Amino acid sequence: MQFAYVTADERGATDLCLARMVAALQGSGLRLAGGVQSAIARTDRDLCDMELTLLPDGPSVRISQDLGPLAEGCRLDADALETAVAEVARRLPAAHALVVNKFGKQEQLGRGFVPLIAAALEAGQPVLVGVNAMNLAGFLEFAGDMALALPNDAEGAARWLRAACAARV
Repeated sequence: MQFAYVTADERGATDLCLARMVAALQGSGLRLAGGVQSAIARTDRDLCDMELTLLPDGPSVRISQDLGPLAEGCRLDADALETAVAEVARRLPAAHALVVNKFGKQEQLGRGFVPLIAAALEAGQPVLVGVNAMNLAGFLEFAGDMALALPNDAEGAARWLRAACAARV
């Protein structure tokens, strides 16, 4: 089973690592399903908008909702996330590997990308997951000892994913 994760303490560092990894793998022949997240800064708010770019070639889906300038709680638009997950599910059978932008609150509840992680692993597809520090304990509870911790390094993650896909063949 090829299952790994990257994590970082700094806000946005895991997203950046996965985005750089995906960019480094473009044109390599690997077909990826999943998504990478980016933060879209807003001039009128302290908090950014969250967009998920679906792999391999888009579109981008806004997965945050605008709760107003004073909002402090979770801004995830669960419906938008589930719509994105459904599209990734459609693409997954043709992919060599699954890249999940984040194991977050929805995944800790067994929703979001959890069914796709399970399906990919069952099919023998490598899975790479981004995990922020706040959700690491929940991810480790989910993954048990099955997931390998990788350094938060785009080149290293790309090497791991290439090797995992090559081992599958």
